[in-house]
Amino acid sequence: MTEGARYAALIRHGAYHQQAGAPSARQPHPLTDEGQAQARTCADLLAGLLDVHGLTLDPVVHCSMQLRAWQTATGIADRLAALGLQVDEVRETRALAERGLGSAANLTVAQIEAVLATDPRHDPPPPGWKSDSDYRLPLDGAESLMEAGARVAAHLRETMAAASPARLTVFVGHGASFRHAAHHLGLMSRDDIRRLSMFHARPLLVCYTPRDSWRHFAGSWKVRPRSEEPAD
Repeated sequence: MTEGARYAALIRHGAYHQQAGAPSARQPHPLTDEGQAQARTCADLLAGLLDVHGLTLDPVVHCSMQLRAWQTATGIADRLAALGLQVDEVRETRALAERGLGSAANLTVAQIEAVLATDPRHDPPPPGWKSDSDYRLPLDGAESLMEAGARVAAHLRETMAAASPARLTVFVGHGASFRHAAHHLGLMSRDDIRRLSMFHARPLLVCYTPRDSWRHFAGSWKVRPRSEEPAD
């Protein structure tokens, strides 16, 4: 354990009732039964990691305001409390949200492309735009994946700078915005953003030191099959 270091668990929400054909961004749907079970298992994994690495759990669990993230965070918190660990609060924040699609939120890819095709102000989106890190829909309130990652990275920096040494702070959010945040924090190369993903409700631990130095500490990224289109 590095002297003065603080630790963060980055956790992608559990499996949920995802709307078919729509980018997995700010959909309002709940966890499936599998997702609920994944959250409980995640808490068991976290308890084991705390014990193995001699860390103390920070009593605030942070999550995005999407239902699936809040349900995952709540499931984790309830199970950790049942295991005898102190959890005082599940704290929601817009800072941990997935990429925002603005006025196109929760439309399908086909619907979004049709909207742009009928708007004379805009060009058609490029092929593969949904997983293009730098592309931002030309619609009010939209952001790119890289911009979403910068937002999440800023929240992680601010929260961890105020954390106590040797504590593990839990963050429950979304795969794409966490991966792009990891790139901004120097934890992942740009090429790895597309190559890697995150398992549902499996903790990935990173170590932070006060000089804004970050490193992967425990847990594994999910290696995405080459043929798999990013769904997060």
